[in-house]
Amino acid sequence: MSHIAFLGTGLLGGAFVEAALGRGESVTVWNRTRAKADALAAHGARVADTPADAVRGAERVHLVLPDDDVVEAVIAALRPGLDEGVVIVDHSTTRPDRTAARAATLAAEGVAYLHCPVFIGPAAARQGQGTILAAGPRALFERVRPALERQAESVRWLGERPDLAAVHKLMGNCYILGIAALVSDVFAIGRAAGVGATEALESLELFDARNIVRGRGRKMAQGDFTASFELPMARKDVRLMIETAGALPLAVLPSFAARMDEAIAAGESDKDFSVIAKDVVG
Repeated sequence: MSHIAFLGTGLLGGAFVEAALGRGESVTVWNRTRAKADALAAHGARVADTPADAVRGAERVHLVLPDDDVVEAVIAALRPGLDEGVVIVDHSTTRPDRTAARAATLAAEGVAYLHCPVFIGPAAARQGQGTILAAGPRALFERVRPALERQAESVRWLGERPDLAAVHKLMGNCYILGIAALVSDVFAIGRAAGVGATEALESLELFDARNIVRGRGRKMAQGDFTASFELPMARKDVRLMIETAGALPLAVLPSFAARMDEAIAAGESDKDFSVIAKDVVG
């Protein structure tokens, strides 16, 4: 039975710990808010007083922390207890440039560190579902790969560049959050016009977002803005959406309209509305 450590036992970290204990692993936990770690004692976890105490004797160390500042503070605090060669598996969502700098610094100091952010919610973590991304030295990834594959149903190594997983995590979260924000605007239009949220969702289910990504998204990535939905007509429709929503709050449409206005002012009216991406694609 392996012995591992989890530092950061909020909703996601705690769910990972419960799953690991359910697989028969021995787990020591630490959290800045002690009560969140103590709650896992009932499931069989050992609660440590400090990060260094948590990692002593651990074969693998997992971090599930809120941001770069906390990650760096916790790594500094755990290092006195870290055995040589033990891999720190960092599941935190962090800024790419700081992730790359952290990985380089730790590598130079002989610390094994692999950034492995996740697309997993607490319920999925308890069931070993979801996706783990990984970026960094292939040798480190292969050492922890079997453990990661027990932790999630999909594990993707993106390459040696240490910040790649951080970039893909932010891009993925942008997509998830952006869709939710657009759904909120759909609800606003519907409510203002007397259509309930449930009925609005039924209309949205007619669309497959994957097809939009594969079709228009691929053309955007290639810099192909040949019109199939001309920018001025799309801008008119956005105006109608905003006018229909009236005083209800909108999350996305006003910014979208402003970006379309910039493209029209730049002389892009003969292009597809997706030309708003012209300045951000290579």
